[in-house]
Amino acid sequence: MTFAYLSLLVLVGIGRLAELGISRRNQRRLETQGVRKIPEPHFRWMVILHGGVLVCAGAEVLFLHRPLIPALAIPMLALFVLSNALRWWVIGTLAGHWNVEVMESARVGVVSSGPYRWVRHPNYVAVVIEIFSLPMIHTAWITAIAGTLGDLEILRRRINVEDGILMSNPAYRLAMGGKPRFLPRVF
Repeated sequence: MTFAYLSLLVLVGIGRLAELGISRRNQRRLETQGVRKIPEPHFRWMVILHGGVLVCAGAEVLFLHRPLIPALAIPMLALFVLSNALRWWVIGTLAGHWNVEVMESARVGVVSSGPYRWVRHPNYVAVVIEIFSLPMIHTAWITAIAGTLGDLEILRRRINVEDGILMSNPAYRLAMGGKPRFLPRVF
């Protein structure tokens, strides 16, 4: 089972590299429409953390001999799959707007469909769930906790930058300003 888990980590890494390609293509298209990339000092830390979670989860399983506990692995795998379904729903909904860096793209249209009907940052919800659940599939709890806490801090800083840019656009503020950041309102 350890080999299967390590293979999953490798596949996730390959998937992230493919997403970077999609992101770069979308960034180039947005730049031809006059959209500019916003300098963000925390982006490199996010990349390091996300790659580090993959490496550290594998290392924790191998070197600390973490067991695969089916009663934990099954719900964590389900959370991982659901978080990725949400991420790909976000990517599909944003289409050419989606990328991994902060861009001032609201001027070319505000996306308020798909998961954006309910919250402003569904992608970040998915990423936090993924960063916790992926290591926990094979009880790499140190990586899960450290990775999740690190990601939350990076996202806190990133969202301040992103919301500052987005909320400065009147169309975005009108369409999205009343929506919660992460969790939809039940009532």
